[in-house]
Amino acid sequence: MTEYDYDLFVIGAGSGGVRAARIAATHGAKVAIAEEYRVGGTCVIRGCVPKKLFVYASHFSDDFEDAKGFGWTVGETKFDWKTLVANKDKEIDRLNGIYIRNLKNAGVEIIQSRAILKDAHTVHLVAEGRNVTARRILIAVGAKPNVDENLEGVEHTITSNEAFHLEELPRRIVIAGGGYIAVEFAGIFNGLGVETTLLYRGEQILRGFDEDLRTLLHEEMDKKGIRIITGQVFTKVEKTSSGLKATLTSGDTLEADAVMFAIGRDPNTKGLGLEAAGVKLGKKGEVIVDEYSRTNVESIYAVGDVTDRANLTPVAIREGHAFADTVYGGKDVKVDHSIIPTAIFSQPEMGTVGLTEAQAREKYDEVDIYKTAFRALKNTLSGSQERTFMKLVVDAKSDKVLGVHIMGPASGELIQAVGIAVTMGATKAQFDMTIAVHPTAAEELVTLKEKWQAPIIKAAD
Repeated sequence: MTEYDYDLFVIGAGSGGVRAARIAATHGAKVAIAEEYRVGGTCVIRGCVPKKLFVYASHFSDDFEDAKGFGWTVGETKFDWKTLVANKDKEIDRLNGIYIRNLKNAGVEIIQSRAILKDAHTVHLVAEGRNVTARRILIAVGAKPNVDENLEGVEHTITSNEAFHLEELPRRIVIAGGGYIAVEFAGIFNGLGVETTLLYRGEQILRGFDEDLRTLLHEEMDKKGIRIITGQVFTKVEKTSSGLKATLTSGDTLEADAVMFAIGRDPNTKGLGLEAAGVKLGKKGEVIVDEYSRTNVESIYAVGDVTDRANLTPVAIREGHAFADTVYGGKDVKVDHSIIPTAIFSQPEMGTVGLTEAQAREKYDEVDIYKTAFRALKNTLSGSQERTFMKLVVDAKSDKVLGVHIMGPASGELIQAVGIAVTMGATKAQFDMTIAVHPTAAEELVTLKEKWQAPIIKAAD
């Protein structure tokens, strides 16, 4: 029998890789994990966590204004960008330390180095100039921000990676993209007082989400002063004496202090040596895997964003855990990617689970829609005109709730709980028999009785 240095070697210490390494080690495997940057990955270090902290910071401008309607007199306010960045960095350092301790406590060896595959069982550690071998190798290197490399002046642009570490808060920013990262950062910068423009090549932001959510969020972002330009892309970005100038396909120009790309993320497989090991890749460079996260090479697996299945941190964690339980725990665990609750920390926040209305109508013969839009109770005194929106998509024949889509405060928290019901296959009748919690916005989900026919009240009305 061939002897290897490790039972499992994990490349990439993000959410999926760390979970897989820890669980495999608890099952008795000898495990090492290699990371060239910091343990914690995109989500903890330069993604979900710092982004959510920035979202919190950006809400205070509205909170101060809302307080007046409740009798509060708010004095002079001042925002300091450097303080926010420094405090965010402290929290990220704390979380990074927790991840490291958890790995060490589980008996996982952490190697601070870029790792490159040499063959199906061999990994080259660049920083140490040596090779190690493993019976199995797990690829968990995630994805990286995509930019238009052919754009003239691309060197003047930033991505979400750099946005967390800007020396100064820009007065004006242009963000290219229409997905959740783009709209989230547009809300962050706008809330912090930055003149914000969102540039998207498509006709409407948030492609792939429910049409009502897309339309209503666009309206709410407009109301908050975010300029949204659709059907355009950059043709050139150039440095000027006063900042940056971005030229669009229309020939129009936009003046800004920062230009940011948020046009998606690509699997981070370049230069990883996967071709040398015989691993098949897809068109975007994603690692092709089966339902057990196995590649075409028997000893090599992959989880998380690098597989481009469902690019969300909790999904990567589930995939990593399922891999470890299946391979080292004697279980048979597959991850169901068909129903995934998710939150978009836009402003207002959104939560969604299951099928959109369009997806449901393609798949089912008859679909019932229940939806409502209203001002939340808090806004009746605050004076805010922001609307909350809720929508149920139901299979008319089985009465099963196929999708739930929400826009409004705490939508992320709410959709996590609603996601349990949808995952369990709850029916509209079961929603209806649930007693409402009053007064809450969430009670609307269990009190929607009439199928939708007339147009909803739009956010601007």
